[in-house]
Amino acid sequence: MLKKALILLLALFCIGCSTKKHSKTSAHTSYKGLIMAGYQGWHDTPTDGADRGWGHYLQRGVFGPGNLKIDLWPELSEYKKMYPTPFIHADGSVAMLPSDHDYTTTDVRFKWMKQYGVDGVFMQRFIGNTHPGYTRNHFNKVLGDALKAARKYNRAIAVMYDFSGMRDTLDLPLFKSDWKNLVDSMKITHGGNKQPYLYHNGKPLVVLWGVGFNDSGRHYTTKTMAKIVDFLQNDPKYGHCAVMLGVPTYWREFGNDTEKNPELHALIKKVDVIHPWTVGRYKDDAGFQKYNEIEKADLAWCKANHIDYAPTCFPGFSWHNLNLKDKFNAIPRNRGNFFWNELSAAIKNGAEMIYVAMFDEVDEGTAIMKVSQNPPIGPSPFVTFEEGIPSDYYLYLAGYAGKVLKKELPLPESIPLPKSAKSAIK
Repeated sequence: MLKKALILLLALFCIGCSTKKHSKTSAHTSYKGLIMAGYQGWHDTPTDGADRGWGHYLQRGVFGPGNLKIDLWPELSEYKKMYPTPFIHADGSVAMLPSDHDYTTTDVRFKWMKQYGVDGVFMQRFIGNTHPGYTRNHFNKVLGDALKAARKYNRAIAVMYDFSGMRDTLDLPLFKSDWKNLVDSMKITHGGNKQPYLYHNGKPLVVLWGVGFNDSGRHYTTKTMAKIVDFLQNDPKYGHCAVMLGVPTYWREFGNDTEKNPELHALIKKVDVIHPWTVGRYKDDAGFQKYNEIEKADLAWCKANHIDYAPTCFPGFSWHNLNLKDKFNAIPRNRGNFFWNELSAAIKNGAEMIYVAMFDEVDEGTAIMKVSQNPPIGPSPFVTFEEGIPSDYYLYLAGYAGKVLKKELPLPESIPLPKSAKSAIK
């Protein structure tokens, strides 16, 4: 009898062990005090091995002057591997581009994060890209490379699922299967207190972006999102996660970008963090000042309901080459002042964490990574920073805000300037 009891006890112990899919902790135990950016990782070239052609550099047709998707051209001086393009510079030299399929690209960018004080990134993962095939293979490689680089440079990463294009309950098994694969095969939440995956409230943080929007392209319901939240929070093996929701700008008052559905607020009250998407909602400092009053009220609502709040800050916006009818440089950066006003206001309003849109989004002109002041010439226009603004200025501003958020530096009365550029930026 004693032997049988011991065998049963051992079996129960093993079953218990098998349910522990996530490490108890991480090198990054909370989003609080961190400035994190979104990271797309979706740009490819025809010879990089991804089999995606000019993936996300090109929308359709033949890649070349007059036909591409990006409004910012990356600054290339630090990349170890680059690929020739049909574009040329003013001196006649061939313009080059990096590929996100190369680890060396990821390594350079995570090195910048450490160098400038950006705490880490949310790895964007579109639900449509999780179907088996070369596209999923690419994004799995980018995520694996990010895990490697994040460990090397002690940066935080977390997965942000984007549900744009989701087919409601039809894609629910696809989501669950993908998360299970990331946990089991890629072991993204394994590694103890040395692992780079971001935790919050003692659990691995998973972001669900696109909850509560009312645009016609969304064919999933809040009820389906509630099922996903329940899975991430309560599944006995793959759950026990903290959840962050990416919601519309006017989520609190059911404004013009938000579905008029009380179930949205009920769902928000179940999660750990919310992250309102504000890119393009205001286009200058005057517009931001009006939005700032909304952000203050948002923070008060979240505090009353014991939910953390991650405001969005973006440096500018332009997607003319992606959508030719749209205005070029639609939201100017204003020598960094547009971005800094958002960052400093969020801190003054009491935000304890910040989301920057985005780290590498050259398609919509929101990237904070280094971009070229000498892009190719020809019929495709490219946004360059104003005279005297260095290519790393937005990394510098994001990192500076991160230090203020951590209370390592006081909030300055005016926009901070790097020593190397003070004379030029005045």
